Amino acid sequence: MTREIAVVAFAQTDHRRTSDELSEVELLMPVLHQVLDRTGLKTADIGFTCSGSSDYLAGRAFSFTLALDGVGAWPPLSESHVEMDGAWALYEAWTKLLTGEADTALVYAYGKSSPGSLRDVLTRQLDPYYVAPLWPDSVALAALQAQALIDAGHTDEPALAAVAARSRADAETNSHAQLRGSVPHGDYLVRPLRTGDCPPIGDGAAAVVLAAGDRARQLCARPAWIRGIDHRIEAHSLGVRDLTDSPSTRLAAQRAGAFERPVELAELHAPFTSQEVVLRRALRLGDDVRVNPSGGALAANPMMAAGLIRVGEAAAAVHRGDCDRALAHATSGPCLQQNLVAVLEGDPR
Repeated sequence: MTREIAVVAFAQTDHRRTSDELSEVELLMPVLHQVLDRTGLKTADIGFTCSGSSDYLAGRAFSFTLALDGVGAWPPLSESHVEMDGAWALYEAWTKLLTGEADTALVYAYGKSSPGSLRDVLTRQLDPYYVAPLWPDSVALAALQAQALIDAGHTDEPALAAVAARSRADAETNSHAQLRGSVPHGDYLVRPLRTGDCPPIGDGAAAVVLAAGDRARQLCARPAWIRGIDHRIEAHSLGVRDLTDSPSTRLAAQRAGAFERPVELAELHAPFTSQEVVLRRALRLGDDVRVNPSGGALAANPMMAAGLIRVGEAAAAVHRGDCDRALAHATSGPCLQQNLVAVLEGDPR
């Protein structure tokens, strides 16, 4: 890499079960104003804008074009969109800044899961010939993965309950989280997963600002430098995968430089407790690494924004001086099908 690029600002909504009274634009605008205010930038100062969302959630084609009203119609934008979690929009913006065609980028993502049945909507990600006709929903597939982990001896139900309890307890200090504190682990949703093993369904948005080189140091007292970032994908067919492992996460982490030196903090996009078990093993995270101090996706999981939030939370920890080297992970698809890993560092203190 010939340019240093950093996350210099991060903002997110207070995530809620439903935001029926708000459009996507109304959900986004406060977040966009907050993230720009934290850098002192205006829309005209942004060299590139990239967003992540899914038209399936909104139920209409090209719904992301309406969200551009939240950015503003003037001046004309250099803009792009990915039909993915906003973490992949951040990857595109990072690539754009590497080319030198822009010095700053605004990345935002949003999702409103409340209008429909999310478990049914997510079946549209499945192989359309062999798996989708069976209509296994996202929770049922996660339960298959959890049972495979239990059968392999990698975890058990009490250990999964402990992951949920720790995550919700950590979320006590996160004012944006949807679930906080002592949340009952609940009844079985799909055995062996109980309601506490699963993420809340809710609406939310997030945004980050990226900047290159000296511009980043002008905009932020302690930029979170992206030392490496990579994303990989598993085979689409679940039947040819080992659900107890995530080779794509391991390879992405290796390419991002995560194994070169230990990290102090990791924000993992693990919507289900069992997936944290898989990711910890794939990323070689020891007990000394603080995992999801924000509460993670078990505390708030706005579709299409939760992965970007993991990057933002890791960067914010670097900004505050809570750590010097952090790892952020984002996923998309059933059973950790697609995985992105970023390594962020602060300047030496």
